[in-house]
Amino acid sequence: MPTVEKDLYEILGVERTASEAEIKKAFRHKARELHPDVNKSPNAEEEFKELNEAYDVLSDASKRAQYDRFGTVPGAAGGSSGYVDLNDIFGGFGSMGDIFSTFFGGGRGGAEVRREGRDVGIGITVSLREAASGLKKELIYDRLAPCADCDGTGIGPDGEEVVCAECGGTGRIVTVQNTILGSMQSSSVCPRCHGTGKRIEGACEECDGQGRVPDRQRISVDVPAGIKDGQQMRVPDLGEAGMRGAASGDLIVTVRVEQDDFFERNGNDLHAALTVPLTRAVLGSEMEIDGILEDEVVTCKIPAGSQTGDVIKVKGKGMPRVGSSSRGDMLLHLSVEVPKKLTKKQRKLMEQFADEMGESSRKAHGRLEKLRDYYGRS
Repeated sequence: MPTVEKDLYEILGVERTASEAEIKKAFRHKARELHPDVNKSPNAEEEFKELNEAYDVLSDASKRAQYDRFGTVPGAAGGSSGYVDLNDIFGGFGSMGDIFSTFFGGGRGGAEVRREGRDVGIGITVSLREAASGLKKELIYDRLAPCADCDGTGIGPDGEEVVCAECGGTGRIVTVQNTILGSMQSSSVCPRCHGTGKRIEGACEECDGQGRVPDRQRISVDVPAGIKDGQQMRVPDLGEAGMRGAASGDLIVTVRVEQDDFFERNGNDLHAALTVPLTRAVLGSEMEIDGILEDEVVTCKIPAGSQTGDVIKVKGKGMPRVGSSSRGDMLLHLSVEVPKKLTKKQRKLMEQFADEMGESSRKAHGRLEKLRDYYGRS
């Protein structure tokens, strides 16, 4: 967030009572003036960054309320917890500045303009327990969105779309050159309509006739229970908007699942290490542990005589399967805990137990002791 030497409302050029729509419009107009692609002032880049950071605060209701009350927003700079990681793996953008660069590039020069919107890829991170339960996740990202002033047509209040007179609606200009080998014909993109075959007379001032504007999008997506690391979700029509009503791209959400401190995932099964007291391992018992779902308690049966390295399977207590009511299994890897210190009473009881088992420490001989006894007698 910019240092609060300047008023954020003053940076955007709006009143403190400005509506969300007024803040958006003011930001776009200021950004067009300050973006380094069009403004060659040495301070343009820094001023554009300051403008973008001010918009980060004032375009978010909770941040704006905190700023209005305290004059600052801790931790607001550079993408707060409400923002997602834009990965540009599907033709998306890395920042609002990148979107404005594309916006300014639309419809300029002699190149053919892409009308359909591109997909935008973003990444989110969830915990393993969130992935098990499923959740609703708020996403905040930047994109080229349909212009609200012209409903995405690019046509102003008194404007209209007409056939390009330069190319006759074909979108191509054909030229003929006479050479010593005869007439040579070539075709190129029409510089007036950029290959669309149509032009707008009286374009929408808000979007410069493109039918789309840079905007900050806020949506909620449902992350399904059981989603796996790297799995993707497609949200139709919420990628880059197409020009003048052309098809929009999709939003591609890539989910990253963090590792858990207790459970390790393998497909839909969950593995965990479980330490079992010696007495429970010998006698057998039941133990309760926290499951992967919230407030879930899993009861596992420890068979009598369990050993370190044994694996107990608890059916149906693993990860949910996406789109299904079934779940994987939980596999508990046992480690038998041997006490390091004993009271006198406990030691006496253990010695009695050893005598019962014919393993008294006073009589027991290992292989080494037996060898010593043998060679000692010879």
